Amino acid sequence: MTTEGEKTRPTVVTAKRAMVGRLSWGLADQAASSMTNFAVGIYVARSLGVTAFGVFSLAWVTYGVVLSVSRGLATDPLVVRFSGVPEASWRGAVARSSGTALGVGAAIGAVSLVVGLALGGSVGPAFACLGVMLPGLLLQDAWRYSFFAAGTGRKAFVNDLVWGVALVPALVVAARVGTVAAFVLAWGAAASVAAVYGCLQSGIRPRMTGARAWLREQRDLSYRYLVENVGVSGASQLRAYGLGAIVGVGAVGAVRGAELLLGPFLAVLMGLSLVTVAEAARVLRRAPHRLARFCLVLGAGQAVAALLWGAALVLMPDRLGEAVLGDVWSSASQLIVPAALGVAGAGLGTGAAAGLRALGAARRSLRSQLIASTCYVGGGLGGAAVAGTVGSAWGVAAATVCSSAVWWLQLRSALRERHQNPIPEVRTS
Repeated sequence: MTTEGEKTRPTVVTAKRAMVGRLSWGLADQAASSMTNFAVGIYVARSLGVTAFGVFSLAWVTYGVVLSVSRGLATDPLVVRFSGVPEASWRGAVARSSGTALGVGAAIGAVSLVVGLALGGSVGPAFACLGVMLPGLLLQDAWRYSFFAAGTGRKAFVNDLVWGVALVPALVVAARVGTVAAFVLAWGAAASVAAVYGCLQSGIRPRMTGARAWLREQRDLSYRYLVENVGVSGASQLRAYGLGAIVGVGAVGAVRGAELLLGPFLAVLMGLSLVTVAEAARVLRRAPHRLARFCLVLGAGQAVAALLWGAALVLMPDRLGEAVLGDVWSSASQLIVPAALGVAGAGLGTGAAAGLRALGAARRSLRSQLIASTCYVGGGLGGAAVAGTVGSAWGVAAATVCSSAVWWLQLRSALRERHQNPIPEVRTS
């Protein structure tokens, strides 16, 4: 006679295998995306030198802020509320969500174009070109999150491969032109090709007319996530601008060079972030008592992996580093240890952040991020004022490690509140 435990055991095993499969596609997709970004960064660093690379990095961190706006308003609520729901609900939500991302790109892109044209000089053209490319860049990112919400990470992986393939001829043309603006156009044009392909993959047309309804339906999450996300990327932008003002634009290039060295591990970190909130939401629905353990394993694993990767970089010969980064290597190599510690702290914190997102504890998540962002900017600019670029890196590392403790304290409180006051299921339509 089959017992109840014997009946449920295959179901548990199947669920775990499905989770591993989705996480694997998340890693594969981010590997493809990160290789695309890595190729662009290396090409610019080697082709144009540290100063021009600093200009490119300013455009890059600005794109990061805009991307955070799009994710907060469009795709973060989608992942929280429409992961593992019926296909009809998912399709309707994706049409409105992707339309919102496209609208954000068009609106902010127009502002960036005007500002870039007004600035002129060496920085203005890069920002003008970024403004033209923002709609395609944001729509491509929206497809990635939409596919992972549906549990079809393979489609996101293929979409990023299309971006990478389209980037090859675009970079060849940009290298012949030899300007930062040309590289920004190449990067964005390749992303736009992938964005169009995403429409074909999903069979969904983004509905910009549905953006208002989407924002109204998701306002309890989206505006808090907007502030939270902008806190992350805005802090990076403030640090970059402040570092450029205190030390020089070359220092921004050195920091970006260190980030490129950490690129393979950051690919793992970001790849997991594509699916961890969706997976945490699934864990919460099926086995709420396992959420804390899931978050702890996730965060601790990422922190240990970051430290191991940092140790490997420290042992890397200078000759190999120069082959990768060219002239940027000499300044970036000094930042490896603090950068690795900072990434380890961020990895530990993302485990708790995934749990807070899954719980829908937007207030606690926002509070944690505002504290973390304030510490990040303070540590980065305070360190720069005291000890230049290296001091900024150590200040950021200390701030990030301390901030991870805040995330975990907030998660513990949120779990305690949920245990005392169970909340109803989130909306899926």
